[in-house]
Amino acid sequence: MILFVIRRLILIVPTLLGLLVLTFMMLRMGAGDPAAAIAGDNATPEQIARIREDLGLNDPLVIQFWDYLSHAARGDFGVSAYTNRAVGADIALRLPATLELTFFALLIAAVFGIAFGTLAGVWRNSVFDHVTRVVSVAGLATASFWFAIMLQLIFSMDLQVLPLRGRLPTGMPPPPFITGSYVIDALFTGRFETAWEALRHIILPAFTISLGGLATVARFTRSSVISSMQSEFASYERAVGYPERRVVLPYVLRNSLVTPVTQIGLLFGAFVSSAVAVEAIFDWPGLGSYLVNAIFTSDFQAVLAVTLVIGLVYGIVNIVVDLVHGLLDPRVAERM
Repeated sequence: MILFVIRRLILIVPTLLGLLVLTFMMLRMGAGDPAAAIAGDNATPEQIARIREDLGLNDPLVIQFWDYLSHAARGDFGVSAYTNRAVGADIALRLPATLELTFFALLIAAVFGIAFGTLAGVWRNSVFDHVTRVVSVAGLATASFWFAIMLQLIFSMDLQVLPLRGRLPTGMPPPPFITGSYVIDALFTGRFETAWEALRHIILPAFTISLGGLATVARFTRSSVISSMQSEFASYERAVGYPERRVVLPYVLRNSLVTPVTQIGLLFGAFVSSAVAVEAIFDWPGLGSYLVNAIFTSDFQAVLAVTLVIGLVYGIVNIVVDLVHGLLDPRVAERM
């Protein structure tokens, strides 16, 4: 299994390289001039030309890409035109917020999606099954930005039971950095009030992001459970006298989790892309809002760095998903 992990980590390198090439070419061929963004609105053409020369923007694209790649390999992602700070420092500051939001959304989608999908599969063609399928279709068809605004209007503006924006209330200091997750770090340091407030702030954005994924996981789980319930091993367990609950929980459910786990891994990338709009709506200080500002200001250094980091995290998550497959299915473990 260790060799499998090493092979997969090596394969991430050409994937990230291809991602960088594609992103770099799209940025360079698109609209926007990073030199003009750095110089400001009142800059003269001579000042913009000088900045272009200093940044190497007049060099051929191959030379520009090689310069960027050589610096990125040393951990130097340049200086952000939007914040005037090192891009690496900006990402290190904002990445924990995005990861916390994404993993909470994955947790919601996995727990509720598997639970609803399992019950719908066991109670096939029941009222609960029909309601679950209707809600799943509605969840897949709902735009995340519209759903986010509706949640804010209902739970923050009307009912006033959940916060409207941010990670913590204004004036409340964040917990000491341990994992980067405010909820977990506050619990580790005994700051339970901070943990409660951080949890209240993350509920709405995490649920917004998880909606489509929850529907997807529920649909795939339902299909897998129905297939497993009709399989020979389930019939055998019933024939020897096992009650239905004993058949479903240890046998049917375990054999039905392989496909949903795959979807959960694939959902990570979708959740990160959804976080771009959701973070902007909830004023969540993560990579999504940072990326939006970088695009609007033609901050190419920041866009490339965020793309690289998201690709790396996505590749690592897929490796973890494959390892979980090996734990759920011994046949998969034998091929690792």
